[in-house]
Amino acid sequence: MPTPEPVLTLRPALNADEGFLFELRKATMTEHLARVGEPADDAGHRARLLHRYDTARVICVDGAPAGLLKAHRNDTEWVVVQLQIAPEHQGRGIGERALQTVLQAAQADALPVTLKVLKGNPAKRLYERLGFETVDEDERQFHMRRLPHASTETQAE
Repeated sequence: MPTPEPVLTLRPALNADEGFLFELRKATMTEHLARVGEPADDAGHRARLLHRYDTARVICVDGAPAGLLKAHRNDTEWVVVQLQIAPEHQGRGIGERALQTVLQAAQADALPVTLKVLKGNPAKRLYERLGFETVDEDERQFHMRRLPHASTETQAE
């Protein structure tokens, strides 16, 4: 009998989540930041954690915190600020499932989705698989965009 797919939920991040999210950021981002020469000290991690904390949602797997998604909409696009999945949950499609919530909202709004990914971060492959294209880059990051898809829905008869 196949193992049932874990239940994935997203909930607003609370002040009480800051400890978990700080450790999550250190576990998932330190090596990538160090590779591109970005600060990877505790003060830098805390500053990035608190940036746009109002948009932070904790990704829960079967009710337990497993990741972070920060995304928001402005007048012209949806912006994915951060997506981090705890190492023990990576490679199971959780990041993709969480990101789909943003892609669906953007599709409903007929808006593109943008994000930046550090060079060398394997998450870039996920973004490419989901239809993101590199539209610019700097010495540390790729700037990616996914345009809304034309509606292909047809009426069932």
